[in-house]
Amino acid sequence: MTTGAAAAATVTTGLDPDAADERLRRWRLVLGGESADGTGRALGGRDAAMDQALTALYGKGDKSQAGRDRSAGLGASAPSVARWLGDIRTYFPSSVVQVMQRDAIDRLGLSALLLEPEMLEAVEADVHLVGTLLSLNKAMPETTKETARAVVRKVVEDLEKRLATRTRATLTGALDRSARVNRPRHHDIDWNRTIAANLKNYLPEYRTVVPERLIGYGRASQSVKKEVVLCIDQSGSMAASVVYASVFGAVLASMRSISTRLVVFDTAVVDLTDQLDDPVDVLFGTQLGGGTDINRALAYCQSQITRPAETVVVLISDLYEGGIRDEMLKRVAAMKASGVQFVTLLALSDEGAPAYDREHAAALAALGAPAFACTPDLFPEVMAAAIEKRPLPIPDGA
Repeated sequence: MTTGAAAAATVTTGLDPDAADERLRRWRLVLGGESADGTGRALGGRDAAMDQALTALYGKGDKSQAGRDRSAGLGASAPSVARWLGDIRTYFPSSVVQVMQRDAIDRLGLSALLLEPEMLEAVEADVHLVGTLLSLNKAMPETTKETARAVVRKVVEDLEKRLATRTRATLTGALDRSARVNRPRHHDIDWNRTIAANLKNYLPEYRTVVPERLIGYGRASQSVKKEVVLCIDQSGSMAASVVYASVFGAVLASMRSISTRLVVFDTAVVDLTDQLDDPVDVLFGTQLGGGTDINRALAYCQSQITRPAETVVVLISDLYEGGIRDEMLKRVAAMKASGVQFVTLLALSDEGAPAYDREHAAALAALGAPAFACTPDLFPEVMAAAIEKRPLPIPDGA
């Protein structure tokens, strides 16, 4: 019995016939249909079409070159790729389609085909596709740019719908709490916190608490309460983080009580604050790839701070510093000593932390600025904690 047949026999033992057939079908789709797969299972109809779509990307392999990556069969033809993109959207759910698209771009070098408008109209848009388009921005012909902007705008609008409401609600609450005062007017008293703070003054004979210390909210104001500086590493590995940070920057900029500045950097520093009303403009103002000079970027951010005690600086970077390491750390220490709340995020994405400089991360942690990866869903809580000057909600294992 072949190894594949043995495996098939093992996984089907004890199953009813329908379940066993379904298990063999799945193994057949995974193994690719070579004679050595050992399943003995033929595919027809929709399954055969799914198998062809998988084979076009992942191939059947070269028997004479065991151990090498399987070859793939999409070729460089735009029409054949467009048909393939349509097929996978028919046969697989959106999450799988996005993975297959990323694999096609990585394995088959199809980035150049994304410069054609008809190709962009066929793909399933997601954060990773936006990152790829941004990296191709400078090479993109004029005939494709409008289509590319439409694809990017769709993704950005979807992200804003998902993230904006919760972000505004969370940060509004944090701003209100950070504005509490200890000599409030009567209608500004926070009675729950006042009672909790004065429980030691409870008089049992009168069944009452003597409010020796009053705690309240500051009066509502349209003035800026906090300043936020987003400092974003635009090296190639940070593509998804750049997309999310740009969306959050636009959301923060829409809140009148927060003054938001957005700075992107590689070896140069670009201030994109004046474009924050449209995150798509921000994204097309970035240039993914290149070197990294964190020290230069932080020097610029530091020069823009006028109210350090009311400022939150968020550095989003994998911390591979191409500039002056010691100067970078001195700047972070100086900002923290002046009262700035400093947050270091290794990534702002759903994928977790990329490769990063652990030595620099440890040095920042020693300064009281621990570096960790942050998901988009956690980011509002991180910002709320920074605004209220309380410990950051660092994920377990970070």
